Parts: sequence; structure tokens; C-alpha cells
Amino acid sequence: MTNSRYTIDHIAIKRGERLRINIDMGSIYDFTDVKMPVEVIRGKKDGPTLFVSSTIHGDEINGIEITRRLLAHPSLKNISGMLIVIPVVNIFGFNDRSRYLPDRRDLNRCFPGLKSGSLTSQLAYKFMQEIVLKSDIGIDLHTGAFHRCNFQQIRANISDPKTFELARAFNAPVIVDSNLRDGSLRAAVMQANIPMILFEAGEALRFDDHNIQDGVEGVLNVMGEIGMIESRKKSVRKKIFIAHSSFWMRAPCSGINIPSIKLGNVVKKGDVLSEISNPFGDHKILVKAHESGIVIGMSLLPLTNKGDALFHIASEKQRKVPDAVAVTNHDYYENADPVNAIG
Repeated sequence: MTNSRYTIDHIAIKRGERLRINIDMGSIYDFTDVKMPVEVIRGKKDGPTLFVSSTIHGDEINGIEITRRLLAHPSLKNISGMLIVIPVVNIFGFNDRSRYLPDRRDLNRCFPGLKSGSLTSQLAYKFMQEIVLKSDIGIDLHTGAFHRCNFQQIRANISDPKTFELARAFNAPVIVDSNLRDGSLRAAVMQANIPMILFEAGEALRFDDHNIQDGVEGVLNVMGEIGMIESRKKSVRKKIFIAHSSFWMRAPCSGINIPSIKLGNVVKKGDVLSEISNPFGDHKILVKAHESGIVIGMSLLPLTNKGDALFHIASEKQRKVPDAVAVTNHDYYENADPVNAIG
């Protein structure tokens, strides 16, 4: 009898096999079948099972190119264990260049899903059953939301030693100690006692070669750390910024926003982040940091309305009580607009 752990969508994966499986996701209203493409590589030797997923939000496509380059990497020719790569989880949103599914739900708020629930819930359920629960470790790839760009960062629950170890191994410049959000993939995976890290870098609907290459290297670093491939010689960062909280700087007024800082900049309390003025350059308002930290996200839109989120700053401080301008990581997860934040 075939071990169900090595069976995906009723297809058995034997030792030494590399298969491409199209998981049935039903059809859309014109009866066109929708499939979730998955590539599985099972080594000849035993080892952990790692899933690498991308495009849970259908417009966050940077991870697709990360997975494409990963699958072409020569290190995968002799792996131990099994690698499951899902370039496009939200195939519905991807085909529509949309973050959401046709029922307007956010897939990353619907895990672990229901077998007979909404379209989004059914997709979440099938992904959990066919991929997540057959894995030992997970890496999920994201970018900033529409018109926002994110600095390279790992989001993880660093209070879990194994997860923190994976986060460090990835070797991104920032690790954000991010609490779990109800309905998120991370929450469902952690509930199943499976360590998972989330890599954020870049912007929606765009490829960024620097972020892509570092993403590939990061995944391979993790694979080396967990013994799936030979341990890699890598340039370890002298310092990784460990953030225990984050806050958004919001526009104090409407106008044209001209940033004076870049992603990845370390800022101090009182530093000028941008200047907002009218189309004539009059009535200039300076946006200043409320406290020190590193810029891990920012809006790409120069035209801004009062209250718009402009800069996401990660702080080394652990917040006990959120203030009027700060958002704890319980309130901010991945790319969602901060909750209860007042600029």
C-alpha cells in the first residue's frame, strides 16, 4: 500500500522521481477546468519534505520566478527527502491578475479551509490536505500589495526555536517576529506543528531580479540547513535586523508625496521620510519618523490622500500597548492594510 505522505492528488511519487502534477481545482463558469500546477522531486535518500509556495495572492508573482529558477538549479539533482514546489497557489487570482479569488475573498484569510465551503475555502482546504499536511517544513513567498514594495524580510514566529533557525538560515536582512493571524496559511501550518517562514520582497505584478536571486539563494540555504542538499558555502550577513514590532507612517494630509528615503534605510526618530505638497510645490508638510527602525515597506504612489499608509517601519522594540501611530504585528500581517492605525 502506498504511503499517503508520498501521494499527491492520488498520484504516487516514488524514490528518485520528479513529477509534475496538476491538482484539480474545479472549473469556472464557462466550464474551463482550473488546475494548480505542482512539481515534486523525491530523492533516493530519506529526508524532510519541504513545500515552497508562491502566489497565494494572485498578483504577487515574484515568487513564481523564484520557483522557476529553483527548479532549474543543479543542487536539486541529488536531494534527500522530497521537495514540493507550487509556483501558483491562487490560480484563479493569477489568471485575473488579482490578489483575490472570484468570490472576492482573500485566500490568506481562509485557511485551513472547508471541503464544502466557499470557492476560496475549498482551495485552502485542498492545499492543506494535498500539500501542507504531507510536509515537514514550509516556505511561502510574497511581495508587497498593489502599489507597495517590500524590503527583503522573513516573517516568522521566532519564539519557536526551529522556526527561528530556519529564518536565520534563509539569510534575509530582516526578520520580523510576526504573530499569527486567524485564517492565514502561517497560522494553519503552525497549528499543524509544521515550522514555516514567509519571505517578503518586491512589489505586485513585477519581477525584480535582485530579490528573485536572493529568494532562490534563501530557499537553497534552508534546504542546506535541513539536510536536503549539501550544506552551502554562503556569505552570512554580519547582522540581521530582528524586529519585534512595526508601525506605519500615514499621510498627515493629501498631496504629492516625494520620499527622501529608500527601502532598507535605517531611520532614527525625527528623521524626515518624505515631503508632501500641492502640485505647485507650496504648503510643504514633512513626514517624520515617530521612532527609530528600518524601512521594510513603502507606497509607490506619489499621489496620496490623508491617512494613506506611506512607510512601514520595523522596530527592535517590543511593544506592550499599541499607540495611535503604531501597529503591533498582531494587527499587521503580511500585506494587509494595518488595522486601527491612525496617522
